[in-house]
Amino acid sequence: MTTLAQGTILNNKQICELFLCSSQGGMRKSNKTNTLVLITNHLESVYNDRWEDDILHYTGMGQLGNQSLEFAQNKTLANIEKNGVHVHYFEVLKKYEYTYIGEMLKAGEPYLAQQLDANGELRQVYIFPLRLKQGSLPIEVINHYENDRSSALKSLSDQKLLAKLQKQKKQIPELGKNNKITVKASIYRRSMELAEYVKRQAQGHCDLCERPAPFTNQDQKPYLECHHVIWLSQNGLDTLDNLVALCPNCHRKMHIVQDKNDINKLIEIAHNRQRILNKNSQC
Repeated sequence: MTTLAQGTILNNKQICELFLCSSQGGMRKSNKTNTLVLITNHLESVYNDRWEDDILHYTGMGQLGNQSLEFAQNKTLANIEKNGVHVHYFEVLKKYEYTYIGEMLKAGEPYLAQQLDANGELRQVYIFPLRLKQGSLPIEVINHYENDRSSALKSLSDQKLLAKLQKQKKQIPELGKNNKITVKASIYRRSMELAEYVKRQAQGHCDLCERPAPFTNQDQKPYLECHHVIWLSQNGLDTLDNLVALCPNCHRKMHIVQDKNDINKLIEIAHNRQRILNKNSQC
């Protein structure tokens, strides 16, 4: 079977073809590939799967009434260290898109919790603690997760959003918990000298909105933030012709909106600074 990279997005048909499993359900066992595909659908699901630190707490099978540990794939998942079944986990944050999170291992014994069933009745469910077989969640996957989940919530009507809030309040053990996710992130080394130079060249004004910095720092200097016009994560360079100084508001705007006119303006400013420095260096 082809190895999937974390963050790979498949559709339902591709999952079925790859794992030779059923096209329905959140727990799909395939005897042909000796795999169990787990799916959390954040758009349409009665289950309350969640990450706490680097542990996934996955709700067992059965939409109505109390769940049984001997039922169908609950029994399979409870015994993966003995039966040799490989568990692969996907999350759905956009319709028809299944994001691959990775192969999972047992992180603890299943335990009982209370959740609502498909009829809105409180019942007992089994929760399976799982962890990634290798490494931790890449920061790119988490960013994708948070952005898509936010988009999904924005598309809900007020009535459906309120229903989700009311459902959350009834989830007894999970109410009020702070969920953490441990991620692995790439850290890009930046030139502090270059950042200082760009801020000085901005002379206390934002390169984008051209207004004065909104406040001063503890050293009583105008507070501006350096921004790479082409992000380092998109193979941009930490060079003068790719760096500008922005107020916090415009900096946030560039990471959310990415307006082409703004990008072109900042590229011209950064390139102009590089031309001036080159000219002065030749004198």
